[in-house]
Amino acid sequence: MCQTALVVGASQGIGLGFVRQLLQDDRFERVYGTYRRPESAQGLLALTARQPRLTCLPMDVTDEDAIAAMIGQIQAHTLRLHRAVYCVGVLHDGEFQPEKSLRQVTGENLLRSFQTNAVGAALLAKHLMPLFKHDQPSVLAAISAKVGSIGDNRLGGWYGYRASKAALNMLMKTTALEYARRCPQTTVALLHPGTTDTRLSAPFQRGVPPEKLFSVERTVAQLMTVMDGLTLADSGEFFSWDGTRLPW
Repeated sequence: MCQTALVVGASQGIGLGFVRQLLQDDRFERVYGTYRRPESAQGLLALTARQPRLTCLPMDVTDEDAIAAMIGQIQAHTLRLHRAVYCVGVLHDGEFQPEKSLRQVTGENLLRSFQTNAVGAALLAKHLMPLFKHDQPSVLAAISAKVGSIGDNRLGGWYGYRASKAALNMLMKTTALEYARRCPQTTVALLHPGTTDTRLSAPFQRGVPPEKLFSVERTVAQLMTVMDGLTLADSGEFFSWDGTRLPW
């Protein structure tokens, strides 16, 4: 069965790693990858010259009209999607940094975290529904983070990132319940990638043991293995990179 995949947030890091892995996987005849700004997506855009199976689409996850338009472009070429991975996330950006205490919390920064890390995934799930209404096994996954686990929070800090990832988990858990009725062959999952050597984690790698700092290639391979092993009974669950379930 020839399959179609979508990677949202494919310009760099884990998202770009997923695109490369999917293009090496003979199961997928068409791969779509989204990016926000061409100047930060040179690696992705360069792949299109060598990979006719890849289609790159500009999209801002904070703009619902852009999400709908992007999915409309996919629908013009295919009626089915078999794997979609939401890889967009923000932890820091210039003056925007994770909060160490309540003194650093601002409404503006909280809203930015929620809009990018959580709301975009829910809007994507909303507009992808027609592409998942088929009778073939499919996966809709979002890259979450263990720090979004309320039960596992013993250190505090990182208010916006923690809360937005917890919100992502709830939104996708709720999505899984609706998809079970409307897209019954689609498994919805949250995935914790572990600490991966990307721009997002770069400022926070100092205390990470070398064996726990994964390359992008290793992270993607591990998460692909987790997704390949999912069944419908796993829909709505939160998994670590090694396939173990994480607490909410």
